[in-house]
Amino acid sequence: MRACVVGGLKIIDRGEADDKIIAVLEGDYVWGAARELEDLPGALLERLEHYFSTYKLVPGEPPKISVVGRYGYADAAAVIGASIDDYREMFSSQS
Repeated sequence: MRACVVGGLKIIDRGEADDKIIAVLEGDYVWGAARELEDLPGALLERLEHYFSTYKLVPGEPPKISVVGRYGYADAAAVIGASIDDYREMFSSQS
């Protein structure tokens, strides 16, 4: 499937960065025209933040995940590029 990156969520999971990239399906009838995070409704972004801040909760334990910000396409593209570089660095020497 083809998707268009519009932004991301800056997330800290157990003290480490765990950003989530937000994208929309290319040609989607509802969200397909979105090109930046602010093109999406605030309620949808709040729902995503709620999901990612609660999906690993363990009863009786304090939360270990926090959503600390949002960013648009340019920052998301930089995060993706850095991830690709990290992947290449990690696996290029294992041939």
